[in-house]
Amino acid sequence: MKLVFTENPLTICNQHLDERKYIPEGTEVVITKFDPEGDNTQFFKDIEDADIIVNGYVYFDKEKIDALKKCKVISFQSTGYNEVDLDYAAEKGIAVASILDYCTQETAENAIAMMMNLQRRTLIYNRSVQVDKVWDPYIYANPQRIEGQTMSIIGLGRIGRHVARIAGKGLGMKILAYDPFIPKELADEVDATLVDFDTALAEADVVSIHMNLTDDNVHMFNKEAFKKMKKRPYVINEGRGPMISEVDLAWALDEGLVRGAGIDMLESEAPDAEYITNCPLINRDNVIINPHSGYLSDKSMDLIAEISITNGIACYEGRYKECWVVRNGVGLD
Repeated sequence: MKLVFTENPLTICNQHLDERKYIPEGTEVVITKFDPEGDNTQFFKDIEDADIIVNGYVYFDKEKIDALKKCKVISFQSTGYNEVDLDYAAEKGIAVASILDYCTQETAENAIAMMMNLQRRTLIYNRSVQVDKVWDPYIYANPQRIEGQTMSIIGLGRIGRHVARIAGKGLGMKILAYDPFIPKELADEVDATLVDFDTALAEADVVSIHMNLTDDNVHMFNKEAFKKMKKRPYVINEGRGPMISEVDLAWALDEGLVRGAGIDMLESEAPDAEYITNCPLINRDNVIINPHSGYLSDKSMDLIAEISITNGIACYEGRYKECWVVRNGVGLD
């Protein structure tokens, strides 16, 4: 059995030591890099005879899928699975597996932490004292009390529901939610009221985004959406970056339609220094940007290793129904 970890130029330094605890003895293990701007001869040679691909952020288009001569599964090291042509993989009989749930707590906690930091002006106060050496609690306008505010959660899956528990029962916020795929019973479990998208935006003091990225929600948060935010909310994004137009969010911040933003990723999955420098959201007191770190903890990293490998081996051995989730239906008939 040959297992290949596919990496991009930013992640190639990962030696996957944690994963090796779960890989059977005798398995040939290869770590290979795909560089969108480089020579990828070695990459295609490495994946050609792979039985299992364990993937992070390399997009498997038709060319790469065609290069897989014997592969049974592309196993993602994430809950997301947008970095692959799902339908074409299914045509070729290659299962696409992902990690259904490994960082629900961490990601929800990070969303709440960003919201709290923005609302309580923590970063501004800290900089004022430690950098400017100014001791002034009134350096910024009085913050609002969080209890009693309305949070609208866009995407009420596992992470969204955990955010609802913390914000609702923990902080005393009213919870609205937009998610056309979630039954009312699941919303009721976390005391969330399902509403339409426009209502969620119009009534929110905080908009917290927790969707998987699809073709239908790229730039879902654009000028048109921001104009519907009547209460000048804080916007938190723990979903994928491309769901928010960075240019339009910057416009909404400048126009005062959005009070502040906490985002765990940018539109680019791997922004370089030039991209970051030119990003219109940089150098704003009311914006927190994390380097896609909301999922990180000692526990979550171990689960990534374990689940991605066990998913891959299960599919390789034909035990598709034992995977945490197969996203394109291969082997589930």
